Formats: sequence, C-alpha cells, structure tokens
Amino acid sequence: MEKRALHSPDLTARNVERIAELFPQVITESRDAGGNVTLAVDFDLLRQELSDHVVDGPQERYQLDWPGKRVAAFAANAPIAKTLRPVREDSVDFDTTKNLFIEGDNLEALKLLQESLLGKVDVIYIDPPYNSGADWVYDDDFVETTSDYLARSGQHDAAGGHLVSNAEANGRFHSDWLSMIYPRLKLARNLLSDSGVLIAAIDDGEHSGLKQVLDQVFGAQNFLSNVVWQGRAKNDARFSAGGLDYMLIYARDRNRLIANDVRWKEPKGGYDLVVAAVRDAWARSGNDADKATSLLREWWRTKPDTEKGLQSYTEIDDNGRAFLRGPLASPNPRANLQYDLFHPVTGRAVPMHPNGWRYSKETMDQMLAEGRILFGADETTTPRRKMFLDEQEDQAIRSLVVHERASATSAVASLMGADVFDNPKDTRVLAKWINAVSAANPTALVLDFFGGSGSTGQAVMELNRVDGGQRRFALVQLDESVAPDSVAQREGYQTIAQIARERLRRAGAKLRAEAGLMADTLDVGFRALRVDSTSMADTVTTADDLVQMTLMETIGSVKPGRTDEDLLFQVLLDWGLDLSEVLKVEQIAGTPALAVADDALVACFADNVSEGVVRAIADRHPLRAVFKDSGFATDAARINAEQIFREVSPETEVRAI
Repeated sequence: MEKRALHSPDLTARNVERIAELFPQVITESRDAGGNVTLAVDFDLLRQELSDHVVDGPQERYQLDWPGKRVAAFAANAPIAKTLRPVREDSVDFDTTKNLFIEGDNLEALKLLQESLLGKVDVIYIDPPYNSGADWVYDDDFVETTSDYLARSGQHDAAGGHLVSNAEANGRFHSDWLSMIYPRLKLARNLLSDSGVLIAAIDDGEHSGLKQVLDQVFGAQNFLSNVVWQGRAKNDARFSAGGLDYMLIYARDRNRLIANDVRWKEPKGGYDLVVAAVRDAWARSGNDADKATSLLREWWRTKPDTEKGLQSYTEIDDNGRAFLRGPLASPNPRANLQYDLFHPVTGRAVPMHPNGWRYSKETMDQMLAEGRILFGADETTTPRRKMFLDEQEDQAIRSLVVHERASATSAVASLMGADVFDNPKDTRVLAKWINAVSAANPTALVLDFFGGSGSTGQAVMELNRVDGGQRRFALVQLDESVAPDSVAQREGYQTIAQIARERLRRAGAKLRAEAGLMADTLDVGFRALRVDSTSMADTVTTADDLVQMTLMETIGSVKPGRTDEDLLFQVLLDWGLDLSEVLKVEQIAGTPALAVADDALVACFADNVSEGVVRAIADRHPLRAVFKDSGFATDAARINAEQIFREVSPETEVRAI
C-alpha cells in the first residue's frame, strides 16, 4: 500500500528529470544537505549541449537581473511541508460549491496547487501590491509564520506594528519587489491551460520591471496587450494629470490562441440603442425602405455622440435591415484576387481597384446571389458591399479603459455597510476582460492569488448571473491584519481575508436574490481553505528509513487535532485531485467515510477498520481508496486489506497515510 509524500511537489527534481530525458549525458550525482545521493545537472555540459560552438565561459546576453534573483528562482522550486485545511464555518455551500477561497501566503498556496490545478486555469487575474513605498507582508521563508518572521527580522514591534517599509531609501527597493513577484509568476504559469491567459494589473512604479519579468517567465513572444486604465486625473499634479494603471496581458501559448482562432470581442457602444431606432423607423414607415431610411437619418441627427463605428449605418433595405456601403477593394495587392466583375444591367466590367477585390471569385459569386453587392447606375461606378448592422454587434476589444475607481469604492461600501477596503477594482471592468480573454468560455476557471477584497470572485459570479455560465473562481489572500484603528477594525474585521469572505457572502446572497429562476443553479458559494502545516507528523526522514519501517512504527503519524476532512484535503493535494469536487460524508458498513466526486476517491480514516468495511469500499470499485496506517490494528490486517482490493477491485489505487 503506497505511502503519501510529506511535502509539496519537488519542482527542482521534476525539472532534473525532464532535462535527463532530453540530455541524459549532462546528469550527474551529488549529495544533499542530509548526505543523501541525488541526481544533479552538470551545467557546463548542459551549456555545451545548447550551444553550436565551444563554450569557454559566461557571455553577455540580454536579460533582466537583480540582486536576489537566484534566491527568488530557488524559492519557486523548493518544496514545503504544508497543506490546505478546510474551514467549514467560513464557507458557503461547502459540500457543493466549485469555488475556492484560500487564506495564507500565496507562494505557499501556489506550490500546494501545482498538482491539482496544473494546466487547468483559463484566466489568471492579479492585482499585486504596487511598489509605492508602503508595506507588504510577503516573506518567502518556508518554516516561520508571517508574524514570527516579521518579529524576528525587526519589522514588527512587540505590538505587531510595522517598523520597516519598502521605502525608496532602501537600496533594494525594486529588487525586493521583483524577488517577491518572480517566483509567484513562475508557479502561476504552470497552472495555466495551453490557451490560458494572465492579466497583471500594475501602476507606473513597476510597470517596466513587471513587463520584463513577464517577458522572461512567459516569453516575450506571448505578450498580448498593454491595457491602459484611465482613472481619476489629478488636477494638482506637477507634470501630467496621471491617474493611470495598466493591465499587462500574456498568453501561456500565443500560437495556440491563433490556432484556435481566438478573437477578443466586446459589444459596440450604443449598439442596442441603434437597433431600437432601426426597429422604430421600420415600424413607423409602414415597412417602406425609403421612408424608414429617411426616419433613421433624422434620428441620427439627434445622436451625435453615439459610437462612431455605428454612425455609417444610415440606410434600411426592403427587409428592414440597417446597412452601410463598405469597400470591395483588397487592402493589400493580391494578384489572385484580380478578375472581372460585370454590371448586372449593362453586362460590362466595373472598375477594379489596383489591389484587386477583397474576396475570391467564389465568395463574390455567393455575395451576388445573396444581394450583398451594390452596383451604381452603370459600369462606370465602383460597386460596394452591403454590411448589415445586425452582423456587426461586436468589435475588437479596446485597450483603453476609462473608468474611475470611485464607483467601485462606493459599491463595495454600500454592500458592506461601511468603507472597509481602499481602492477595490471595479467588478464590471474585471468581468468584461475575464469574459473577453477567455473567449466567453462559460466554464472558465479564474485564479486570483492576490485576492484582496474579493473583487475577482464577485466579478465571476456576476458574469454567471448575466449569461447563466458556470465559471469558477479560486482566490488566495494572505492572512494580513487590517490597519489599526481603521474603519475595517472598528467594524469587527481582523484580517483582509475576513473582509473578502464577507463581501463574497453578501454579493452572492444579493445575486441569488436577483437571479429568479436561475437561483437554484447559480453557484455563489465558496469552499474556505487555510494554508497550514502538514497534517502528518514527519516520522519518516529518508527513503531508506521508509523501507525499513513497519506499519506499527508509523502509528501516530497523523498530527493531533486534525480531522478526517483535514486528512482528506491532504490526500487530494498529494493525489493532485480537484479541491472543489463534491464531497459526501457517508456511513459504509457502519463506519464513517468520505466520498469524493462519485467515488473518484473514497477515504476512511477510522480506527480499527474491519475487513467488512474494506470489502464494502472495494465493492464500490472506487478509482482510489485511502486509509490511515494506524486504522489497521495489525500488519496482517493491512496486508489483508490490500489483498481484498486485488481480488474485488484491482483497478482501484489504494494508499495509506
């Protein structure tokens, strides 16, 4: 019966294995800190393998470097002995929701999610702390708690107050910020699907640095857009009015998006207004095209501020459809698109642009048959193509967002009953971009590992409310204390994570109340989890120890105070299973058990597990089954359990913890 690991995946070891598959000749052996023999990479040999000439030493090359980069890169790969513990009392619809809210350091959370979310995330949106000289509490130490680290390093006083900030007087002002964001981005990239997209919000302070880091982590060829978010201008500014933030957008694989013909679209501004005017003109005209056109043009004279891209739709045809007269010329010279097009009355060829026509001869013939080509009185006039308004609802999404933050702040304050969070992101803007970059995928999984007040989670729920989608969110928020004597503290909140959870509860309840018939299918819950130390006592120190130890010697390996659900989530992480799968608490042969996702996993962590219980679980033919080592009274009972599964359900993968 296989034993589970005591830590998150060792990404360094995995990378060594991948290199070994490609270049086995560069693999050597080394010893770790404990004296154990491990595989290692001879980097001199690897450099030679990747070069087309003899490599004598380091050469200059274009790259971003800063003090601490190597340590930051190591931080991304080093395993941790942590887990995610469920917190039912902080959750909403714990057993059935597909949404996750994780409290704890996001570097640790990203490490823990490397198996369960690997390649499954469609959109990552992050709004990391801006490097403004204020404090942020992200330390990449894998043993100490955040508070212990801050106290030890002299950054907090005895009362927990900040003593040090990342001020510009600090020589590592930019380096510290880059070292914080770099390992998190490396880990986050692993979680994106092949067609996944990352959106990173930032201000002027670290825009250039973040752009270079993203180029390095994702590859400059996967850069997609730099969106400018224009907020409130500052009239008292010395130079420009400012008020700008940005959203840097990168693809996991830009070529995959192109191959899938992904196009980011948004509705044209004022489209619905124009459609309504066309319908009104058609009805008032008595279905007369000329009269309807006259009425529509009269309406346009009263609407000068309507979206300019729609103002050319001034005619209505005999079917009541508004249209414009578009060009038929190819935008570029195309010899293969040069052919004669004949006037339907005179039978003579009409003038052709030197570039040729926009469409092939076959497509042009089809458009002629559909009445989409508009000719003049004779062959001397260049024909035009008929472009219908109802086929032009969307446009390429604009990379300028003009939206002040004040409305978002007011909306959150209204929802929460007090102004408990500064500068939340506008959920309408987030929803628009999440929907666009996911190609309107109604089942997209959206990750935000700088969760803040929960704006991303609310935006996902609002999107689902609008179109009936089943998008999911996973938020990670540090257990960061609110500012002393702040509105949030006076309202009873101790941490930012508490604010975010309460916001999601209230927003979800409001959306469900407004959902009508959709209320029963709208997922407005979240499964609350907390980063914590592993649920297992580290009784095994080396692989040799594990081989020599018997069952009885590992009894008591579960830490005191850990519940069956704590153990279950440890197993879900170790097995790389979805943390949002439906859970059921059951009685199997009179013994408590947990079933996950229609028996994708059945867990029984009871003591003195009987043969009858083991057989009853095996009879269900689960894909996986897990027990406590100490749940078997003897080695013989454990061996017997393995034998039962071999006979009854040999396809089941069985483990013990």
